[in-house]
Amino acid sequence: MFILNPQSGIPIYRQLIDQIRRMIAGGQLKSGDDLPSVRELALEHAVNPMTISKAYSMLELEGLLVRQRGKPMQVAAENPLTKTKESRLAHLRPQLENLVMAAKQLEVSDELLIKELKRYLTENS
Repeated sequence: MFILNPQSGIPIYRQLIDQIRRMIAGGQLKSGDDLPSVRELALEHAVNPMTISKAYSMLELEGLLVRQRGKPMQVAAENPLTKTKESRLAHLRPQLENLVMAAKQLEVSDELLIKELKRYLTENS
C-alpha cells in the first residue's frame, strides 16, 4: 500500500504522511477506510513503530484520520482535503518545483524535460 524508502533523505514519517494525504486527495483512500495497524506497517517496512505512530498522530491532528479504541485507524468521514483537480495538483507542486530546479541545475531544456516526463508517464501507465 505504501512505498517507504529509508535512503531517500526524507524522514519515513514524512513519506508516510505525504503518501496518505495524496491517497486521500486522489480518492484511493476513502472515508471510513481502515489503515494498516502501526505494528503491521512497522513490521512490513522494518521501521520503528513510533515512526508510524508519529505519522498517524500528525494526520489525526490534521483531521484526516480518526482513532477509535480497539479498531484500526480510519480515514475521517469529513476531511479537509477536497478532491478537486486543483487540490490534487497542489500535492504535486513541491515535487514539480524540485524537478524543475534539478533540471535547470543540470541544464536540461524545458522541451527535453517535458519529453522525458511524457516518456516516463507512458512507460508507467
